Amino acid sequence: MAKGLCYLFTGPEIGERQDAVQAVRQEITKKYGFAPEEQTFYASETPISDIVSVLHNSSLFSEARLILVKNAESIKKKDDIELLASYLVQAQEDTFLILISDEIGIDKKLETTIPKDQKKIFWELFENRKTEWVTVFFRRSGFQIQSDAVETILELVENNTEALRQECSRLVLFLDKSEPISAEKVEQLLAHTREESAFTLFTQIALGDREKGFEIVHTLLNSKESPQALFAGLAWCFRKLLDYLGLVQTRQLNDFELKKIGLASPRAQRDYREAAKRYDTQRALKALSLITEGDMQIRSAGSALEHILIDIYLSKIFDLTSQHTLATI
Repeated sequence: MAKGLCYLFTGPEIGERQDAVQAVRQEITKKYGFAPEEQTFYASETPISDIVSVLHNSSLFSEARLILVKNAESIKKKDDIELLASYLVQAQEDTFLILISDEIGIDKKLETTIPKDQKKIFWELFENRKTEWVTVFFRRSGFQIQSDAVETILELVENNTEALRQECSRLVLFLDKSEPISAEKVEQLLAHTREESAFTLFTQIALGDREKGFEIVHTLLNSKESPQALFAGLAWCFRKLLDYLGLVQTRQLNDFELKKIGLASPRAQRDYREAAKRYDTQRALKALSLITEGDMQIRSAGSALEHILIDIYLSKIFDLTSQHTLATI
């Protein structure tokens, strides 16, 4: 029997992280001649004792197993850490475990029990790599794409290659290979095909639509979107709003400067124009502070209270827009 292996894959670049998981899956398949039996657990929902029990019990149906444990950053209780660490140093034969987290790292004791060559952090892609990724994707699919269309995709899609792959794959179903892809066409199609995200939530915050905003949040949480990813996306949007407000204050609100801060598409410009009606610099900074505070509260409180806490902090962010609107009347 082969010794079991344990991996740690962390970081916000979901697409490349999933490619690494697939590579492990393929390696197991090549070794045994068939795909492993696979199970997925969320550490924030399933007791660690239950997960370790599954790890120790051999499968009745397959010689090789692949166990994925997501949200591994939520493993914080001392007893849970000790229990899982004791398994990691002596993994079950023919059982392959991958600990996964959107965060950069997990508890240090758990990290140190996993060999260096079986750990990897998947960082966000730099802007030039994302631009290249989108351009190459469409070129390989037989399309020509204009540079402003690439910028529009990067503005409207979440900042990881998995989200980019999903949205670009949808776009090719509706595009015509005989015509270069334009920013206008991308914006039109993404508005009808993309799923909800932190960015569509920001659109509703910008428009002051509280009811639609809460509807999007609950849709995301019910689809297992992590609160941390949601807050990270909102933080990115509010930092972009601060850039936009800076252009307003310095009277540099033109297409060239907007492109420099990553707001090339008419739809994105509309969102930030509307947001600027409801937030000044002080309130945008306050919103960022609330996002940071909410993220910390959820991490310390755990998954049981995350829905309530997100509703509370989203209400506070919407209330800021009400205060600003009243102040300008």
